[in-house]
Amino acid sequence: MSGTESEGDVALGAPVDMVILGRVSGIFGVRGWVKVFSHTSPRDGIFEYSPWYLREADSWLECRLLEGRTQGKGLVARIEGYDDCDRTAQLIGCDIAVRRDQLPLLGQDEYYWSDLEGLRVRNLDGAYLGVVSHLVDTGANDVLVVRNARERLIPYVWGQVVKRVELEAGAILVDWDPEF
Repeated sequence: MSGTESEGDVALGAPVDMVILGRVSGIFGVRGWVKVFSHTSPRDGIFEYSPWYLREADSWLECRLLEGRTQGKGLVARIEGYDDCDRTAQLIGCDIAVRRDQLPLLGQDEYYWSDLEGLRVRNLDGAYLGVVSHLVDTGANDVLVVRNARERLIPYVWGQVVKRVELEAGAILVDWDPEF
């Protein structure tokens, strides 16, 4: 960490590459548990990572996950140092991230969603379709949400629709009609 960071905080823009895995969506009970919305698959996979980094304003706060579990249809977690609902309420809305080096290495032609967000999308004819805003899991396959003058939903089906991902060039090549 640079000299401007305090222990436990990682300033935004620091060389540490963070990947957002979810967010704190509420409090659960009176003993400091939080409700967690997870972007991982399976959704309780978020509990496999510790430490978590919670974004508070313009910095990342390193937090140790004490325990996490499925609660009804949702997820709840207990974070070290947060043992009452008043203190925990301050975390509502905070992104939950991990350092990229905490994630498993991927195989060839495999990408984390965060790697694809922000990439420019062109079709085989060179037509610019927009930028990947985010992805959606439909159950059948992931879908790229591509925004330009309009929003397009492009199935992330490798080989059939998605032909090439060029992270260094910031681009994705797709076989997709610009009228769709």
